[in-house]
Amino acid sequence: MEEDTAGGGEAGRRHQPAAAGGGGAGEPRDDRGSGAGGGEGMWDQVLDGLRSRDQRGNGGGCSPCPSPAEMALHKQEQAVSEAKGAKAEEDGEAAAAMGLQGAGSGFQPPEGGFGWIVVFAATWCNGSIFGIQNSFGILYVMLQSDLGGGEKDPTLEFKTALVGALAMGMIFFCSPIVSIFTDRIGCRTTAASGAAIAFIGLLSSSFTKSLEVRYFTYGILFGCGSSFAFQPSLVILGHYFKRRLGLVNGIVAGGSCLFSMSLPFFLKTIGSTIGLAHTFQVLSAFMFIQILLSLTFRPILPPSCDSRQDRQDKLASRNMKQQCGSQMRKYFNMRVFRIQTYRIWAFGIATAVLGYFVPYVHLIKYVEEEFKENEKEWILLVCLGATSGLGRLVSGRIGDCIPGLKKIFLQVASFMLLGLMCMMIPQCQAFEGVIVVCLFLGLCDGFFITIMAPIAFELVGPMQASQAIGYLLGLMAIPMTAGPPIAGYLHDYFGNYYLAFYLAGVPPIIGGLVLSVVPLIHQRMLKKQQMDSGKDKMLVSETVMNVSDPSHHTAVSVLLG
Repeated sequence: MEEDTAGGGEAGRRHQPAAAGGGGAGEPRDDRGSGAGGGEGMWDQVLDGLRSRDQRGNGGGCSPCPSPAEMALHKQEQAVSEAKGAKAEEDGEAAAAMGLQGAGSGFQPPEGGFGWIVVFAATWCNGSIFGIQNSFGILYVMLQSDLGGGEKDPTLEFKTALVGALAMGMIFFCSPIVSIFTDRIGCRTTAASGAAIAFIGLLSSSFTKSLEVRYFTYGILFGCGSSFAFQPSLVILGHYFKRRLGLVNGIVAGGSCLFSMSLPFFLKTIGSTIGLAHTFQVLSAFMFIQILLSLTFRPILPPSCDSRQDRQDKLASRNMKQQCGSQMRKYFNMRVFRIQTYRIWAFGIATAVLGYFVPYVHLIKYVEEEFKENEKEWILLVCLGATSGLGRLVSGRIGDCIPGLKKIFLQVASFMLLGLMCMMIPQCQAFEGVIVVCLFLGLCDGFFITIMAPIAFELVGPMQASQAIGYLLGLMAIPMTAGPPIAGYLHDYFGNYYLAFYLAGVPPIIGGLVLSVVPLIHQRMLKKQQMDSGKDKMLVSETVMNVSDPSHHTAVSVLLG
């Protein structure tokens, strides 16, 4: 019965009602089950009672004509069999879609060897992409200088900020689509194609001075290409590591922070020497190297022998409309949005990131205007990268020590502090004060990023966590793209960044308040679920007792029918 209750292992748990108790697959479940799962145990007791009753009534023999109870018994057994067959078919499709059939229970990752080359490639990918993105404050100033020589455009701050905001937003906006491509054509092809698109975007940005053209070359091409290169670099790590997966993720995160710390100084140095156009060409070399490194993303999970043929046979037996519907449900599964706690969590984070990227874009320009500092402003981005790496390492360890959804309070604290630090920037009276603020901003960034995946696993369970994260990143794209241009528009209108930084601190605080109610709702739903479970157990006990009473035989027959 244990295997039946589980619904066929991991893939079966994926098809349990995600909204039961509101907690999704990651929450404790009661004994009710669904379909042929936990409910089958309840009916076994009822059916055994009926059999005992019929045997006593017939003296252990067989009756010439089936009684109403026997007919109901046969009907229930047939329904249970059909439900189990349908569930097994769904589980097979789900396992094929998620690659679980190919993995096999006996597959063991090598835990090293060629996998360390893959780790290096993933580190280069994460570091080069987010190092360039987080250093856009340097490129922002260079873009404005490259447009100099004429009358100053009153909307120049807004237009320039939109270049970097588009690139960062496209990374998140494309995440759900990248998940589909990774499943269909594999990590290696997806990552290499994405790196090639990013390379073309950066290289073509060096041949134009038009901001409108750079919206497409840097914002769209480089942003989309970065998204397609970035996501497979995380997925492929699970092919080579299991026991050391936490270690290699820490190596990748720490290595990418080294890029974020060194690239600001590097861009400041070569930018003043060779100019913006050649700087874009140098940055495109990072993406060209990534194309070559992506070829190491060789999947090693053994493919299933019959999963492909089974899927072809099933598709052949359906009409075109059913095939399209099946494929749409397979790749655009919206089941996670049925979970109330996930909806609130996703809305809170999407609200908070409206002001998240503003300091990365406008802080360098603000320091130049406010403190006339144009020699050491790159130190601010180095501080952001350094404490972000520290925050990722520390928060991962702390999150492992916090049980359940209580770890969401780490995100609440990080968003609250991030919003407060944004508001503190205009209050700094010296350049050193801004450095202190940047240290805290980077720490908040590290806590927010690292704890995102564990919370998703708690909310929706491991089988739906990948899609939950993909949809979340897609929701983050619009506010993250809109934040820096809005701050640039406020600077153009008021002539300074004061109001822009004050308002940039409001969304993270609001988002943190929204996230703080998620554990409370989760606990309330768990209590309701436990109460419902207790009532169902009492109902089963009463039903089993009534089965043995001849006067209740008709009532049980009606219940089964």
